[in-house]
Amino acid sequence: MAKSNRLLQLMQVLRVLPSPVTANRLATEMSVSLRTIYRDIDSLRAAGARIEGERGYGYQLTEDYALPPQTLNRIEIEALALGLGEIKCIGDKTLADAAASVLAKIAATLPGEREQQLFHAISKIYRPQARITLELDIKAIRHACWIEQALRLEYADGNGDLSSRIVYPLSLMYTEHTLTILAWCCKRENFRMFRADRIKSVESTDISFRPRRVTMLNTYLKILAESPQ
Repeated sequence: MAKSNRLLQLMQVLRVLPSPVTANRLATEMSVSLRTIYRDIDSLRAAGARIEGERGYGYQLTEDYALPPQTLNRIEIEALALGLGEIKCIGDKTLADAAASVLAKIAATLPGEREQQLFHAISKIYRPQARITLELDIKAIRHACWIEQALRLEYADGNGDLSSRIVYPLSLMYTEHTLTILAWCCKRENFRMFRADRIKSVESTDISFRPRRVTMLNTYLKILAESPQ
């Protein structure tokens, strides 16, 4: 890994992990030696990052040179904390980890008082259980949406009957208790919704539908908005 990329990754680890974080923990997270961690900490400090602590005691990032200061007012901070808290309760671990990363990045750009308001916001989400239980690894579906590539799905309908479909994945829609994939079904030649809990397998294809995803999604959303409830 190039040193510049390693330093950016180390900054993110310092943002996310509870402070103070020991050099041993940093070395484990980064898969590098202690000596490399000590050198990289010195490099970050020389570049302007305020990192308190020393060898044997742990480190804490107190001012992040890589991110500009944010100007958020109190209610914007409450909205941010609430929104990220809701994401953590969906049941999608990848999104939950991303929400924690976003929170750490934004907190690193806030003045001390605002940072404390973010971490101790009065608006909270309480969900003893995740909204959605996902047995399917949806990374492949999310990636296919991003790169606009068709997927082959093995899908069970409401009666449990299996069928194979080539679909253009357009969006992941999180409803109250279900994750639904909005897609164009090549078999039906129409827009369709596929419930994630009924997808038995996902296979990538070499079929690209770029650059049509945004246009197709907007069309589908318009159809849904105009459909009788």
